[in-house]
Amino acid sequence: MKKDTHPPLHNCKVYYNGEVVMEVGATVPELHVDVWSGSHPFFTGKQTFVDATGRVERFQKRFAGNYFSKGKGGGSKKARK
Repeated sequence: MKKDTHPPLHNCKVYYNGEVVMEVGATVPELHVDVWSGSHPFFTGKQTFVDATGRVERFQKRFAGNYFSKGKGGGSKKARK
């Protein structure tokens, strides 16, 4: 078997909101996550709001007005033969 084909394995600390939530084996020493199983609505049963740096505002700005009207990108598609 060839030597040095795999990166070294670390005891990786996983951070959520600045706190260590778990340790796993990974190729990096630490991970910073936005969502993990302890905060995900599927596992907790509670709904949380995550807005990653203005996503909602960008979406509203992009699709504001009559974006979906005919002739402006979002109109009906032509049927293929």
